Order: sequence, then structure tokens, then C-alpha cells
Amino acid sequence: MNTRRVSSLLDTLAKELERPRELPAQVANHLASTYDIGRDAIGRFLTADLLKLEDYEIDLILSPVFTPTLNDQAIFAELLGRDSIPTQEWPALVGQLFSRPTHAQLVTADGLTHTVPLREVSIERYVHRLRLDGTVPGALFKLIDHLAPIADRPLLKAVARRAIWNDDARQQILVRYLTNTVGADSYLVDDVPEVLRLAETYQPSDTADLLARIPRWQQVLRHGIDVAADPKPFFNERVQELHGGGRDQRPTERSRINAKQSELAFLDRLKQIMAG
Repeated sequence: MNTRRVSSLLDTLAKELERPRELPAQVANHLASTYDIGRDAIGRFLTADLLKLEDYEIDLILSPVFTPTLNDQAIFAELLGRDSIPTQEWPALVGQLFSRPTHAQLVTADGLTHTVPLREVSIERYVHRLRLDGTVPGALFKLIDHLAPIADRPLLKAVARRAIWNDDARQQILVRYLTNTVGADSYLVDDVPEVLRLAETYQPSDTADLLARIPRWQQVLRHGIDVAADPKPFFNERVQELHGGGRDQRPTERSRINAKQSELAFLDRLKQIMAG
């Protein structure tokens, strides 16, 4: 990778690390349970006390903030193309980002932004989880870069760089899926991370193995939908009266049902696409 490209990578890393990031609730909960810090004191803690802690403590606190998502990986997948950064070069990247220095912009629940110098442990977490050492096989890269909508290409490249596809037979699952959908009415960019999730969770060996497993997954989902939609009967009349007597007023697990129905619909689409 040439010097200009490395410089561009460093600039992009710094830009992403320094963009404002909202602190999720789990960070506030961790600070409250571990350090007895109330929500109104989080901002002062971040600027005055955070850097006094050990690296492992800082990593525990900020890991939900600086663990890159697939969308984060997409930014660097598009920047790198088919290039990769070997793992032995990562410490130098981390060191240069730390020396700049790089500052986090942490947004607390009250909407205030707090500037905090990033320790190497947080920078390392982010850099090491970007899949910088990944690459995309030529045929798959060409498929994405020539047929997929421009706006979707970074995400598709990030998916294609994941280690799960290093096995040639398993890689054909993604190749077949994209070949049968990109440019067709069946193409939905939101389905691609779901294909990745299935592959990483269940690790089907190839397309035939994936197709063989889908009916079982569908059966489990249908059973889960039926159970969630039909609450268990009350164990005594008094409890039943508290919930409206004969008119069961217990809320159904609507969000859970909707999620399972969405997953079931995705599996229906996937089965048709992969069998086509």
C-alpha cells in the first residue's frame, strides 16, 4: 500500500474515531454499578477521572462505543478496495493515531459533548476489529463494483471481507446470492447482513448445506410465533380477573412476533434465491 493511501487511511481512522459518539445506556449502567457514578456526573467523570483508570477498565467502559459496526467497516472496505493491511502493521497505525493525539467526542444523555484523549487501548480495539487484513476475491469484487448500486457497494464489500468467506465452498453462498439478486427485483441490501449473520452463526459448509437447514429454521420460527401469539392460560381465576377476566388484556409480545415474522419472510426469500 503506497504512502498516500496509508496517509488517507490514517486520516479516515482519525476522522471516524473523533466523530461525536453517543454513550449507550450500557455505559451509564456500568459506571453506576461499578463506580457509583450517577448519570448527571458522567460528563465530569469522562473529562476528569477516566484517564486515571487502568487500560482494562477504560476498555470495559468504552468498548460499546469503539467496537466498530458493519457500517463502520464499510467505510474502510470502500477505501481499501482489494488492498489489505497486514496485522503486523496495525501497531504502527495505533501508535500514530495515539501520538497525534486522537480525541473522542463523547455525547452524554443531556446532549453535551465531552472531549477525551483516547488511550491506545481504545484505538487498538477499533483498529483491530475493522477487518483491515481482509480482502475480496477478484470475481466477487467485480460483481459488487460493476453491478451493485453505488450507494450499497461499501456495505457489500465489508460483508465480502469477513473471515467467514475465506473458505471457497462457503464463499459460493455469497457469490450465488449476489449473482441471483443484484440487478433483480429480489435484491434488498438489508438482506445482505442477514446472509452474513446466518453464515457466521451457523457456518453452513456450502450452498446445499444452507438450503438443507432453512426448513428447520423456518419450523422453529413458526413455532416461536405461535407460542408468542397464544399466551399460556392463567393458573387461577383470581389472576385471570386481574387481567380482564374472559378478555385477556395481557400484552402480546408484538415486537418479538414482528421480529420473528420478518426473519421468516427473509428465509422464504433466501430459499427462493439460493434455489434459483
